[in-house]
Amino acid sequence: SEPASGNPRLVLLFSGKRKSGKDFITDILQAKIADTAVIIRLSGPLKECYARDHGLDYQKMLSASDYKEKYRLDMITWSTTIRQADYTYFCKAAIEKYKAAEYPIWIVSDCRRETDFQYFKEIYQEKVKTVRIQASEDARAQRGWVFTPSVDDAETECGLDSVKHDVVIDNSGTQPTEKLIDSLLHLVQK
Repeated sequence: SEPASGNPRLVLLFSGKRKSGKDFITDILQAKIADTAVIIRLSGPLKECYARDHGLDYQKMLSASDYKEKYRLDMITWSTTIRQADYTYFCKAAIEKYKAAEYPIWIVSDCRRETDFQYFKEIYQEKVKTVRIQASEDARAQRGWVFTPSVDDAETECGLDSVKHDVVIDNSGTQPTEKLIDSLLHLVQK
């Protein structure tokens, strides 16, 4: 349920394919609005629990490294089992992990499933805005993306493709970064 402080005032739910630049955009946005915003990574508690349960290096799981990619498919299967029992589990864990209740603006950097959107929309309703980060396959490939069967064609990459988003940002590298986040800064200032 909603914290007594009245926080959050705004919840920005980001989604996009692997290597589209979700972290890049959300990090820049958070730096611009600093103390008023927190980045909530749904994958944070997920990776932490997975690493603990499987004897892996949690810090390496957080990086954009090959280490994480080796375990991605098993991590997806493992987390799906948990979500089937309680789709709110990782959302609630992330809110707690990042002490989100202390901040008026929540930047949820890595939504992957309709149930991620469902949780935040059910609780925070009109405070929620969805943001889709897109990038061409060429741009993603330059960032290290290689199509991986059972990952890039799975729900975690495609589950939010058909959702109508409040804001869509093309992060293919054709526009200056400042221009990319203008629409987001406008949302934040409302």
